[in-house]
Amino acid sequence: MDLLNESRGCIIITGMSGAGKSSALNVLEDQGFYAIDNLPPALLPQLFDMLESHSSAADKGVAAVVDVRSEALLNDLSQVVVKLHENGIKTKIIFIDCSDGDLVRRYETTRRRHPLAEGLTILQGIESERVRLQNIIKNADIVIDTTGLKLPDFKKRLLEATGMSAEQPSIIISSFGFKFGAPQDADFIIDARFLPNPNYVDELHSLSGRDKPVINYLQSFPVFDEFLSRANSLFEYVSSVYGDTGKKQLHICVGCTGGRHRSVAVAEMLGACLRSAGRRVRVQHRDIDKGSLR
Repeated sequence: MDLLNESRGCIIITGMSGAGKSSALNVLEDQGFYAIDNLPPALLPQLFDMLESHSSAADKGVAAVVDVRSEALLNDLSQVVVKLHENGIKTKIIFIDCSDGDLVRRYETTRRRHPLAEGLTILQGIESERVRLQNIIKNADIVIDTTGLKLPDFKKRLLEATGMSAEQPSIIISSFGFKFGAPQDADFIIDARFLPNPNYVDELHSLSGRDKPVINYLQSFPVFDEFLSRANSLFEYVSSVYGDTGKKQLHICVGCTGGRHRSVAVAEMLGACLRSAGRRVRVQHRDIDKGSLR
């Protein structure tokens, strides 16, 4: 079932400590769910009442991690799921599992203590938790074993299991002027200063790269269209592979000397090309109103 298509949905994430419950919660939060960690199960129905008007909870639903840190987990969870269903809230339980050996290695690597290993070895804590959760895993709707999985593979498996798909990252294209400094948060910087400069054409000086005469001027040079075509091909590919890494946003910055003519035109036209290919694009111009050079 595709939980993204449900008007009100709740995904309960539980399972072995150290198996990847927090990572699963992060993935679902990126998908638009209202995410909550370590919530006592009995509070879930009340939470839905409180979040009735919250946009992310209303649009996608709630994803909540419930584990052995919640003392009432074993007694309350099944009753809470029944109550949620009675209230019209579609609920699924995802159990995140992992082999004992991998769990031991993870705890040894992070040097964290297992929550049930007070006065016990890590393995004894894992064994105790597995006994406590044996009825939960039997009643889970989805079980995902993270043994040997890297994070991108785990994300893909989780989204497939819940009927979702990884969204392509949104693309922000920013124009800027190098004279004012390059943006610090750029993923890619394109230098458009090799293009002929409209700033030194009298009738174009007061215009910007958004104006048709400036665009016509730049397009009169074959290098402009060739450059735009190659940039479009590059970022169509880049945006597709970025989605596989879990990155939600791609920031492409286009710079020229003053940030008013060439960079603005390239940013606008590159944005139009990527939109026509189905990408989610926002174009912004940092320095367009800061004046131009003579």
